[in-house]
Amino acid sequence: MDTPAVAMFGLTRRFGEFTAVDDLSFSVAPGQFFGFLGPNGAGKSTTIKMLTGLLEPTAGRVEILGQSFTSASLDLKRQIGVVPEGMALLGRLTAAEYLRFVGRMYGLDRETTSRRTEELLDFMNLANEPKKLVTDFSHGMQKKLALAAAVIHGPKVLFLDEPFEGVDAVAAGTLKTMLQGMIHRGATIFLTSHVLEIVERLCSHVAIIYKGRLVANGSLEDLRAGVASRLPGAAAEERLTLEEIFLNTVGAGGGEPVPELSWLA
Repeated sequence: MDTPAVAMFGLTRRFGEFTAVDDLSFSVAPGQFFGFLGPNGAGKSTTIKMLTGLLEPTAGRVEILGQSFTSASLDLKRQIGVVPEGMALLGRLTAAEYLRFVGRMYGLDRETTSRRTEELLDFMNLANEPKKLVTDFSHGMQKKLALAAAVIHGPKVLFLDEPFEGVDAVAAGTLKTMLQGMIHRGATIFLTSHVLEIVERLCSHVAIIYKGRLVANGSLEDLRAGVASRLPGAAAEERLTLEEIFLNTVGAGGGEPVPELSWLA
């Protein structure tokens, strides 16, 4: 069996008495486009921060590419790319300056860094304002720059926290093509997004967490079969959407009436 690209064992994070992530244990195979889903506050971003060394777990451990991963794992960090929740860009640099800085931090030589910076800026349609500071970029432009920085070194594992938020449809299509190309070349992508249609289109496997705990994990087809078997009257051949799978898994798909606001009813 192939060594998992990402594996977690009893991964837990507490903030005081609050448990944000509770005993997560699952793995992601090499070359998978993996969707990591959950409602707001379920613990998705906290999990990604632990998987990428941005946050120390309270308990449990993480393995990346078969090696134990800690905040001190510099060599492993050079094999992953991250678009974090807040992007954490350096606003007083231009896009080219920022990408050159990131490339050098990942250990790329100057020539390679410059060549990839130019290519990424063209690809992301960010080359037309070379003197504009990152802080003056729109949210969508900053998101594209964050993704460019995450892939400049050619990572083997890419973690994406809401990469399509605030990105227009044209740019989103370009990014999806790039990400699928990375999968074809053997990279592993760990994606969290609230846009379930995008996850359904891109991902082959999905995990769902709710209140910090894992409630579903498997291929989309396995999850469809499992949820359909629990739904009264569902036809065996019925193809459930990811939204239906998600809502039924987290307990929001039971057909209960949606509350109304008194002045809008």
